[in-house]
Parts: sequence; structure tokens; C-alpha cells
Amino acid sequence: MMAGLLLARAGVKVTVLEKHKDFLRDFRGDTVHPSTLRLLDQLGLGERFARLPQRKLERMCMRVADRTVVAADFGRIPGPHRYIAMVPQWDFLDLLADAARSEPTFTLRMATEFTALRTESGRVTGVAFRNPDGTVESLTTDLVLACDGRDSAARAAAGLEQHMFDVPMDVWWLRIPAEAGDRHDSQVFARFANGRAAVTMDRGDYYQTSYLIPKGSDARLRANGIQWLRDELALLFGWQPELLSALRDWDDVKLLEVTMGRLPTWHRPGLLCLGDAAHTMSPVGGVGVNLAIQDAVAAARLLSGPLRTGTLTDSDLAKVQRRRRLATAFTQKSQLSEHKMLLEPSLSGTLDSVPVPLRLVDRIPALSALTAYLGGIGIRPESA
Repeated sequence: MMAGLLLARAGVKVTVLEKHKDFLRDFRGDTVHPSTLRLLDQLGLGERFARLPQRKLERMCMRVADRTVVAADFGRIPGPHRYIAMVPQWDFLDLLADAARSEPTFTLRMATEFTALRTESGRVTGVAFRNPDGTVESLTTDLVLACDGRDSAARAAAGLEQHMFDVPMDVWWLRIPAEAGDRHDSQVFARFANGRAAVTMDRGDYYQTSYLIPKGSDARLRANGIQWLRDELALLFGWQPELLSALRDWDDVKLLEVTMGRLPTWHRPGLLCLGDAAHTMSPVGGVGVNLAIQDAVAAARLLSGPLRTGTLTDSDLAKVQRRRRLATAFTQKSQLSEHKMLLEPSLSGTLDSVPVPLRLVDRIPALSALTAYLGGIGIRPESA
């Protein structure tokens, strides 16, 4: 949506295909970081975004073993947006779609599913797609942007394969009702103990909570019964039984099978992968959607000229990857380090004290500002 909006504003004719009939899907990336908030201001959408229902998260706190530490203090970063905005992603996407529809060169086709790439002499020349009525048609285009996520069908159709990283966990997503006297206002709060790990985010009337489980253990742990999970959450966060009764059964617990990888080459002639299609991110830090948006901005800035003049080449696509390579590699390296430092020992039951790097961040305010900057704004933020 961001790439489509920016390309259309640059005078490029663009069509966005969305396979669902709406954007109403729960437990998607709802964290909108300061880097994205800056972009919305630049696009003249900041005030409209501010009117969306949201919570502002100003600190990342962790309780590790028996000690609470501040891992990131967003109030210390520069600029007007010193927080992470928690906004339902469907509201965010609707805002971008409404803005894009005002551009005469923009088309959004809902309930329209990509089915195949069209190629000619080794070059991608368009896509085939299924309409809401089941009919299949095709579209000829100068460029296909594969923005279809960690399980990208367009990436697979192009024969592009990610280099995958080992990850120690999968994630259960769930909601717990909030209670007035039991709040973590303006915080992301994480709890790491021997054999247990979870993160919760204040969404106003509920906590959006992720409970981490060892990789591949979903079926085995669900066999314990839902009361087992209620007891685990009570131990981690002190939530009372009446709140935890909101977890009625395992249907209320959604599984995210965590994968993490990066394409050696993000493109082939006529096609460019962006976001999770190019570099599947760990959920650590909630940065995936924001990196994807940064990719979109870079792609629109670098490619709109060649697209307008009909001179797009593979070297133009390579420029986008080069532009975004450092930020992607740095962020994934940081996520892998956190896996090793915190998540692996927590899930394996060997975490008995606060790791030294976290102690330093907690003791030195400048370091908590640095971690907030790297997480909230990142390496090489893009400008629209």
C-alpha cells in the first residue's frame, strides 16, 4: 500500500492486488514506529493517522529472572514522535488506501488473488490473478513488486529462495482483558524466566500478548490443556483467574510459526521483493512492518523515474537492494543476538540472571536511548 501510494503520487500507473475482501485480520503487525510516523507527517497523513484509535507505548520493560530493567526508552529519541503507536493494521491500511485512491493513476483490487507470474524471454512481464467471481485474468506490467509476506507466492513463483536462519521459538498470540488496577500503561512489558517467556502490550481494554514456545512444540504443549496456559500466564504476569478465563479454549490462541531469512538477491528482471518477501523478520521488536515500509519508500524513490520514462532495468532494482541491505542485515543480526542472549536460555531453562548487556542498558540512560533509536528509527531511515 505504501509503495502503491508513493508511486501513484509520482505519476506511475500502479495496481495493488489484495487477495482478501478487507483488511480485517487480527494479530498482524500493529506497531507503528517513529520512523513510520515521520513518513506519515511527510506525506500529509499525520493528522489523519493521529485520529485513529491507538495506544502510545513509550518504554520497553523486561522482567528477567528477578529483576526489572528498561530495555528501551522511546521518550529519549529525537523528534516529535517519541513512542510506538499501537494501531490496528486494518485502520492503518484503510488510511493508506483512502489516500492512494485520490491519485488518478492508482487502482486497488480487493478479493483478487495472485496466481502466477507471466514471463517472456526470462523477464517477468506481468501477473495472472483470480477475481472475486473465480475468473482468471492477467495484467501486463513493467514491474511486479512482491509484497506478499513471509510465505510469498510471488517469490516462490520467481524461483527465489531465502537463506534461512535458525530460530529457537514459535509464538502464540492471544488477548487478555485489561483491568484498571493491573496495568502497564505506555509500556511494552516482557517477562523472561526459566522455561517461560512472554511479551504483552497495552491496547487499552486488553493486553495483546505473545507467549513464546520452543520451536515446533505447538502440538505437544496444546495437549496440556488450556488451563495449563492460564497457569503459565498467571505465574508470568500475576493475572487473576477471572481475567484468564477469557481464554476459553485453544481456538483463542493463534500460532505464528516463526521463520527468519533473507534473499541473497531480491530481484529478477521485472520483479522486486520487498518487506518479508525479501527478508523474513523475527517478531522480536515488532519491526517487520516498519522495515517493509522503509523498503517501499526506497523503491518508490529509486524506481519512479525509470518507470515513468520506460527505462527500468535490472540495475535499478539492484539499487533498491543495495540501499536497504545494511538496515536489513543490521536488524536481523540484532534479532539473532537477542535470540541467543535472552530467548534461547529463557526457553531452555538456563536463564538465571540478567545478561550483562541488558544490565548496562538499564544503568546507563544513553544506552536505553540508543536501543530505542535503533529499534524505533533504525539504520538509514528513509524520507518520502
